[in-house]
Order: sequence, then structure tokens, then C-alpha cells
Amino acid sequence: MNNPFPGMNPYLENPVFWAELHHRLITAIADAIEVNIPQQYQVAIEQRTYLSDDSDSVSVGIPDVSVFSKQLAPQHSSTTQLSTSEGITVIMPMPENVTESYLEIREIATGFVVTTIEIISPKNKKAGEGRKAYESKRKKVLASLSHLVEINLLRSGKPMSILGEVAISDYYIIVSRSNTRPKAKLYTFSVQQPIPSLQLPLQSEDIEPILDIQSLLNSIYNRARYHLRIDYNLEPVPPLKADNAAWCDTLLREKKLRE
Repeated sequence: MNNPFPGMNPYLENPVFWAELHHRLITAIADAIEVNIPQQYQVAIEQRTYLSDDSDSVSVGIPDVSVFSKQLAPQHSSTTQLSTSEGITVIMPMPENVTESYLEIREIATGFVVTTIEIISPKNKKAGEGRKAYESKRKKVLASLSHLVEINLLRSGKPMSILGEVAISDYYIIVSRSNTRPKAKLYTFSVQQPIPSLQLPLQSEDIEPILDIQSLLNSIYNRARYHLRIDYNLEPVPPLKADNAAWCDTLLREKKLRE
């Protein structure tokens, strides 16, 4: 069964599906690019690793029901008896090793990174180590001679910084060419719209291939059999805004996916 949405499927933003989708989409983009770029380039799947101890971790908390100390019964002894208490069981925030994948198009002969392609993750859009790690990498790319393609398919969280007053829709793609910085192209689209195709920036003398993320997402949806795993009678996580929720309800009922 095909993806019932014209663009990004909001149900795939659910943490239950997102990590798998991110992995599959990174691989699909790499494979699609590989056959459409000049022979002097390679597409490398790279990884960024950091130790996360941000608000995604379980915090130390006080339980709803307190446990009080028990008073010992009086003892007839010349030795002074001390009262003891039973400790409260709490949960400690455990540091988490996080690995995020991204793509680099490199010149084989020199190793020069021509283009970096990032798919934003939930931790990148929340305050904490994940955002710090990505912002650090982003600054390095923007200060280099490499192009940056930043793909955001997540509605929740804080968007990455853009100077000036720009209305951000549900999703966006930024294409920052090294030779036009600080100017960049911003493509915004809602849950009701298809994901826009874009020209993949390479060297100035190269023919730039078209990156059709929508087709890749639709293919992944079919191969991963998400239609068997998603319950469209439930609301997506995170929930849609009121206007999009009404549109989504109509769409799913028309396609016989919601009762």
C-alpha cells in the first residue's frame, strides 16, 4: 500500500518509527546520489557520536508516595539505640551514547568534502548535547568550502537558526551553497504538500542531479510495510495542529484507513 499522504507522513515522526526511517532514508539518499554523480566523487555515510545527558534522559525524581522511617521499638539496654530509615528508590539520569548518521559527497582523489547532507533528528531540535553537537558541526560546514543540505522532516522542536524573520512551515529543507553564503535557499512545506525536489549542489563545472526525497520516502514506506504497522485510527505523535488534523481526518477516511 502506498503512502496515503502527499508528502511527509506525520505518523513516521513517532519515535517508534523515526530512528528506522532516518536510517533507511540516509541509505536511500546515498544510493540515489551514487548513480547520478560524476565518477570522481564518492558518497560516504558518516557518523557523529556524543554523550547525551540532556532532558531526554530520565531525571531524578521524588515519588508520589513518600516512604517514612520506622521507629524502632524501645530496647532495654545500656547501649544507646539509633533509629534507621529505609531509603527511597529513585532513578538516576544515565548518560547515553548517541550516534547520528549523515552523508558526505567527497572527491575521491583529495578527500575534499564537496557537500554535506544532514537529516535533522529529534535530539538536534531539543536543548542539550544533541543540539550542541549538531550546531558545532553546522558551524564548521558553514565556515568551510563545503555545501550544506539540511533536511527537517520533524514538526516538533526548535528549528535550526536562520537570520531574519522567516515563516517556518511544518517542514523545511535548506540548501546552503558555499559560493553564495551567507545567502541560502529555504524550501518550506506543510504536511499537506509534497516534499520539494532540489538540485544537489556539487562543483561549479558539474551537472547537478535532482534529489527527489518524496519518491525515496514513498519507496521506503512500501518496502518497510509501514501500512501494516501504523494504526491510522490514532492521532499522530506529535499531534497535528487543528487545521491539519481536520484535513488528515478527511484524507484518511476517504482512503478507508480510518473508521
